[in-house]
Amino acid sequence: MAALDLLAGDSEWIGEGRWTRRRLRDDLVPDLSLPLHGQDGRGRVAQVGTGTWSTGTHLPAGALVDRDSGAAWLWQIEHNGPWRWETGERLGGAYLALLGPTDLDHQWQQRLEPGESFTTVPVSVAMSGDGFDAAVAAMTAHRRALRRPHPADRTLPVVFNDYMNTLMGDPTTAKLRPLIDAAAAAGAEVFCVDAGWYDNDTAWWDSVGEWQPSQTRFPGGLEEVVARIRDRGMVPGLWLEPEVIGVRSPMQDKLPPEAFLQRGGVRLVEHGRYHLDLRHPAAVAHLDEVVDRLVDQLGVGYVKLDYNIDPGAGTDLGAAGLGNGSVGAGLLGHNRAHLDWLDRVLDRHPELILENCASGGMRADYALLARMQLQSTSDQQDWRRYPPIAVAAPLSVLPEQAASWAYPQPEMSAEEAAFTLVTGLMGRLYLSGRVDGMSERQQRNVRDAVTAYRKIRSDLAQAAPAWPHGLPGWDDAWLSLALNAPGVTYLALWRRDGAATTTLHLDHLRGRPIELDVLFPLHLPAWTHAWDAAGGTLTVTAAGDEPYAARLFRITPTEGSR
Repeated sequence: MAALDLLAGDSEWIGEGRWTRRRLRDDLVPDLSLPLHGQDGRGRVAQVGTGTWSTGTHLPAGALVDRDSGAAWLWQIEHNGPWRWETGERLGGAYLALLGPTDLDHQWQQRLEPGESFTTVPVSVAMSGDGFDAAVAAMTAHRRALRRPHPADRTLPVVFNDYMNTLMGDPTTAKLRPLIDAAAAAGAEVFCVDAGWYDNDTAWWDSVGEWQPSQTRFPGGLEEVVARIRDRGMVPGLWLEPEVIGVRSPMQDKLPPEAFLQRGGVRLVEHGRYHLDLRHPAAVAHLDEVVDRLVDQLGVGYVKLDYNIDPGAGTDLGAAGLGNGSVGAGLLGHNRAHLDWLDRVLDRHPELILENCASGGMRADYALLARMQLQSTSDQQDWRRYPPIAVAAPLSVLPEQAASWAYPQPEMSAEEAAFTLVTGLMGRLYLSGRVDGMSERQQRNVRDAVTAYRKIRSDLAQAAPAWPHGLPGWDDAWLSLALNAPGVTYLALWRRDGAATTTLHLDHLRGRPIELDVLFPLHLPAWTHAWDAAGGTLTVTAAGDEPYAARLFRITPTEGSR
């Protein structure tokens, strides 16, 4: 107990995955002399997730690490709804409890009649006696085993999305034509038209739900845009927020009241939207019609599934329990129905690529990620602020699923553009930006980034993450992420207005000579480095005087090294 550290992650919109490491005894759990009293303690350290943003405030994952022995325990709760984990001290030592919804936190209860049973939400625990990185590697392998097989897992296509710092929910045929052409020239393999494609006016937030293409934005039909994407050799994609119906939507009175989450006979309203209850066949039939129409009739091969409201505790309609029903049980039933719906969508459309998004990374759990192919890590629009999110992401999301935005712009310097592109390279490359307005030199830089990603993506799908600077701090001047694959390590390094020189710890390469090559960018001043094999430390010095710069390196043990 005295040597245990607790690692926990806080999260919020545009500030996802902020991990901390604290001593359990000194900082969190006092020594109460429990054996003297002969009773268990009554305190605890707990993290709780509420509603349907499963990673919206805290992460349903954590770790305990023994500083003396190196033993580490890493866990995750695999649920797309409420959860709780807690740790503390009992007479026998430290304990860990991993839970789905509870009565105390989530108004959940389930009455069982004789002969009935209940299955809890699944959890996973990885343990290693060889340290934290080894436990992370074990959990990373387990996450890969959890995933539903999909063709995109092998190809990991480069995605271009028109939203972030680009069209920002205002697509039209005229705006998309040059962007589609430039994205294809850069090497994108998927082009996703994001929010706004269904919008005939400027107040679409509370009118969504029918998901018919806009006639004013696309005078020749959305089919014309989709055909251009396909003609340029890319898979067409569309943004969709399926679980909501706007209060002004034509769909809001076409579905029965029972098809919506409600409390006390009144439909829940959150930010101008009603929320579908996917336990109801009418809600499911509506969503099936939408997806099948987009795939079978329009030819969409990629759907970005977004989720921008949280309905809260749940619904008392038809929920098992006492009195009028447990709202927590109602929400759990909806959560599980949502997963069943996703399974059936992929059964019908096995080639369809599904992106998981919820205002960025507000619902990045492995109930959903066991089914979907990639995860948007954030909505963060500030390229300077994004690296700590991207660096922390592989602690809770597979590297090949973690899609961090790379949005270079014509007005950026070459170093600034490289900085944001490196942010996307150590996961699932997720491009945006006004590539259609770039000079040939700037476009070449983007093509170089895509080329680098294509060289490494098959290795990323079998790599385990490590953090040479330790877990990232939100305001750290230097940030780094290593992805260790068989025979090679990829190292991304960001400088954020800090000293020119930094030292990293690469313990897995200790005692071995190495070669270090720059994979990206290729046409900017080289950074110098010095490798101390005995200590396993790499010292890097940035070139130039720009305060924000980044590099992607490949590190290979040389011949003769063990």
